[in-house]
Amino acid sequence: MKKTTGLDRTVTRNWRPATQALRGGTWRSEHGETSESLYLTSGYTYDDAATVAARFAGEQPGMTYSRLQNPTVAMLEERIALMEGAEACRTQATGMAAMTAALLCQLSAGDHIVAAKAAFGSCRWLVDSLLPRFGIEGTVIDATDNAAWEAAIRPNTKVFFYETPANPTLEIVDMAFVSALAKAHGIVTVVDNAFCSPVIQRPLDFGADVVAYSATKFMDGQGRVMAGAVCGTAEFINDKLLPFQRNTGPNLAPFNAWVVLKGLETMDLRLRQQSANALEVGRFLETRVPKIMHPGLESHPQFALAQKQMTMPGAIFSIILDGGRAQAWALLDALQLIDISNNIGDTRSLMCHPATTTHHNVGPEGRAAMGVGDGMLRLNVGLEDPADLIEDLDQALTAAGL
Repeated sequence: MKKTTGLDRTVTRNWRPATQALRGGTWRSEHGETSESLYLTSGYTYDDAATVAARFAGEQPGMTYSRLQNPTVAMLEERIALMEGAEACRTQATGMAAMTAALLCQLSAGDHIVAAKAAFGSCRWLVDSLLPRFGIEGTVIDATDNAAWEAAIRPNTKVFFYETPANPTLEIVDMAFVSALAKAHGIVTVVDNAFCSPVIQRPLDFGADVVAYSATKFMDGQGRVMAGAVCGTAEFINDKLLPFQRNTGPNLAPFNAWVVLKGLETMDLRLRQQSANALEVGRFLETRVPKIMHPGLESHPQFALAQKQMTMPGAIFSIILDGGRAQAWALLDALQLIDISNNIGDTRSLMCHPATTTHHNVGPEGRAAMGVGDGMLRLNVGLEDPADLIEDLDQALTAAGL
C-alpha cells in the first residue's frame, strides 16, 4: 500500500485540522481508490519465513495480525494523531476501553492516582472500584480548585486524570496549570476530551501528556459504532500502551474504524453548527430554568477559562430544575422532537437524566459529591433547526410546570 497521497510527510503534518480530517493518514492501494479501503481480515500472509520473522521482531514494517495492525485501523490512528497534534495514536473498541488502557498500561500496585470527582460514571468506577483491586490508590478532588491538585500529590502519585468539560456538570479544568504542576512532579496527565474533540480543544497544546477519547461520540457523531482512541508521544503509545493493548486485546474492528474515518470528514462542520445551535438553545433555556451549566454563556462560573481553552462552547450542556426527579422526568416525557437517550455527540438532539442513567451506579453519595442531583438534565444539541428545538423544549417545560 502507498501511504498518504504521495506528498512529503512534513507537508501533510502542516495541514490544518479541517484538512487533516479529510486527507490525513490516507493510504492507497495500487487501485488508487479515493475513499479509504476497508480491510476485513484477521491475519496476513508472507512471501517467506524470513519476512515474517523480521516483522515479528520489529525489524521490518508491515502487518502481522489485526490485533496489532490493520490498514484501515492504522489510517484512522494516523489521522486522529495528526488532528490532535500527537506523535502517535492507538484506537480501542470503545471509549471506556480507551480510558482503562490509558490508565492500566502505566499504573502498578503501590501507585497513586489523582482524579476529578466530577466525571462520567464509568470513569469514576475505574478510580473508585477497579484500580483499588490492583493495589492502586486514588484520590478524587474538586478539579476546578487548582490548590486541590497540589495538595493531593503523594510521593507515589503517577497520574492526574480528568475530563474537561466534565460530564455532566460542565466543570472546566485549568489544563495549563494542572499540566505544569504534573510535569514539575513527574506525573503523567491523562485528559478525557470526548466532550470537545480536537476541533474544539487540544489538551496537548496546554501541556497534557495523554488524550483519551470515546470516538463513539463526535468522531463518529451519528450513533453508528463504538470506538475509542488514546493519543500521546510515540514513546508512551509504543512502549507503554501497545504492550498492554497487544496482550489484552481491546482492539477496534476495521469496519468501525472505517465508519469513524467517514465521520471525521464532517466533524468540523458538524461541531461548528451544533455548537452554534447549542448556544442559541442555551440562551433560551437560561430564561426558563433555575440553573444552566453552559460553557458558552457568561453565567458559567468558568466562562473566561472556557473561552481560553475552547474554540467554541460545544454541543452539550446541563440544566437543573428545582422540582427534582419528578419534574425532570415530566419534562423528558413531554418531549416530542428531542429523543430521550444517554448518548452524546450525535447529530440528533438527545436528553437524559444522569442520576438514573449515566451516573446511576455512582450511588447517591457519589452523585451528591459530584453535584449530580435528581433535578439535573443533560442535553446534547444536534443539527435540527434550533427554532424547532426551542419550541419542543418550550412546550415540555410548560408541561413540567415551568
